Amino acid sequence: MNAVTGFGRPSFVATPAVEFATSRVASYIAAHDFAHPTLVMDVDAVERQFNALSDGLMTRTGRAHIHYAVKANPHPAIIERLVGLGSGFDAASRGEIELVLGQGADVDHVSFGNTIKKASDIRFAHHAGVTLFAADAEEELDKIAENAPGTRVYIRVIVDNEEADWPLSRKFGCAADKVMTLLGRARDLGLIPFGLSFHVGSQTRQARMWTGTLDQVAAIWHRANEAGFGLQLLNIGGGFPAFYGEDIQHPTSYAAEVMGLIADRFGDVPQIMAEPGRSMVADCGAIAAEVILVSKKSEDDLHRWVYLDIGKFSGLAETMDEAIRYQFVTSRDGDETGACVLAGPSCDSADVLYEKRPIQLPVTLRAGDKIIIRNCGAYTTTYSSVGFNGFPPLDQIVI
Repeated sequence: MNAVTGFGRPSFVATPAVEFATSRVASYIAAHDFAHPTLVMDVDAVERQFNALSDGLMTRTGRAHIHYAVKANPHPAIIERLVGLGSGFDAASRGEIELVLGQGADVDHVSFGNTIKKASDIRFAHHAGVTLFAADAEEELDKIAENAPGTRVYIRVIVDNEEADWPLSRKFGCAADKVMTLLGRARDLGLIPFGLSFHVGSQTRQARMWTGTLDQVAAIWHRANEAGFGLQLLNIGGGFPAFYGEDIQHPTSYAAEVMGLIADRFGDVPQIMAEPGRSMVADCGAIAAEVILVSKKSEDDLHRWVYLDIGKFSGLAETMDEAIRYQFVTSRDGDETGACVLAGPSCDSADVLYEKRPIQLPVTLRAGDKIIIRNCGAYTTTYSSVGFNGFPPLDQIVI
């Protein structure tokens, strides 16, 4: 039996930068049958990723602290392990705050990082002891001042970074020319204007790609401090990459390089917060799935259609616009391959995973074959529908 796939045939050879959690995850998948798609996570691999990122983030300043983005994968076993490692947490909702506090997280290391919050949820967080809130608009500051008076706020800034595989939209953050106004309003409302935050863009594969974004934020940071705000916190968000087929840097060297870029542009920053999500858990899990149909639309069709028992609505939402390119391991790897369109099982015509850039899969693939979808530990269970078309939500097992 092959140590990588557990299927008895040689398969994917990992790049030096990243290693599939094969020894436990793939072996577990190979040894078990699953009634429907199931994400299998290796919590020890999550710990290794945390330590690797931490080692890099402590370079140059010694003050960078991880606040895990809970939304990436909120399984209690993952949260519990990270609490034990001393991680902080970036929470986007009341539910996430309740989850991390229930697993023993230090409330002083929990930030309410969503800039769009109900007043009642702000009030709940304040009563629970959370003292750090994100904002990007006047009305949000008003809500925080009324429901969490005297607390610390950081202003999220819109940045441009087209080098990220998935640049973020303008939904979150304010323009650079509005930051000073919001800092002043926070102070006038009796809040503590504590810092700035930004997000470089999801899946920023190389540390050098942070350069332009950091230049933008550094200019605002220095201007704010020259105006007397005395900012204490730089929240650098996420953007740390996972492996989806293209080489990425090792997490320690990546984080260390980012910290060097920050030191060169910002100087002595009292507190730096990083909010990795994808890079902490994506490479630590894989989905056990099944082929349910292989067909051609016509006799002269160039591509086969391969339908899986999992699709956009049952966990693979990040295939939208084919932004995230998952890697696949099959029981027939080593056979001749051919291009195919990959689709999910639902009755929605949007449930096509890869068509613009077809996937190469073995031509011998048949209905009933097992298939492993690699590096699925992030943004799969949390994106899975409750039961669209009657398909059950994505199961998760943590080993």
